[in-house]
This record gives sequence, structure tokens and C-alpha cells, in this order.
Amino acid sequence: MAKKLHETIPEYIEAAPPGGQLQLRQLHALLQSIAPEARQVINWNTAFFIERQFLFAFSAHEAHLEFNTTAESIEPFHNGLSKYEITETGVVKISYAEPLPEKLIRKIAEHRMQRVRERDDALFMKVLGRSS
Repeated sequence: MAKKLHETIPEYIEAAPPGGQLQLRQLHALLQSIAPEARQVINWNTAFFIERQFLFAFSAHEAHLEFNTTAESIEPFHNGLSKYEITETGVVKISYAEPLPEKLIRKIAEHRMQRVRERDDALFMKVLGRSS
């Protein structure tokens, strides 16, 4: 039987394991506050935030959630993430049994937003024929 496709992030969270729904709601609200203009989509059973390009995403699993941004955005925070499993691509696995590290995720997501804006500004200056 095929899985039901969810159209919104709240629907996606509602279908997640009950033990993780509180953390997923907290993470969703946190990311919305950082990127309020971002388009939110469900793709590949993952909640994505996109604003001209990929910002960050999260996915629900049986015993943990995964927070995903770019490896470049995770790197400056590697020491603070030492207690979590991190994949080579920058996916951070957070157990539902632990509190959501909101301050750390906020710093990572804000750093990602800053990097995206810097690239957008540099591209804009290039289009105008000026160096930054």
C-alpha cells in the first residue's frame, strides 16, 4: 500500500510518530520564524524550506528527526553538534528522547540564511557589473 502524500507540513507532522510530534512542531515553528518568506513543501517525505534555493529541511523517523541543511552551513557548529550523529551531507539526527537543541538549530539556520543572502547580494552585484 502506498503511503499517503501530505500536502502541508502540519499534515506531515500529524502523520509522524506520536513521540516526535512535539519536537517536529517546535522545529517547524522555529524554522518558520527564521525564514517566514520561504516556500514550504513536502517532497521525498521531507519538509523543505526554499527561498530561491534550498535553505533547510527536516524529516520524521520512528525514533528521531533529521534536520538538514548544507554541510557548509553545519561545519562552523560541528563542536556543538558532537553529541549528535551527522552525515557527510550535513544531516543531523536528533533523538525524540532528547530535548530539541533550539538555540543551536537557530544559529545554524540563521547562518544558512546569511550565506544565502550573501550569495544573492554577490550575484546581484555581478549582474550590475560591480564587484562586492
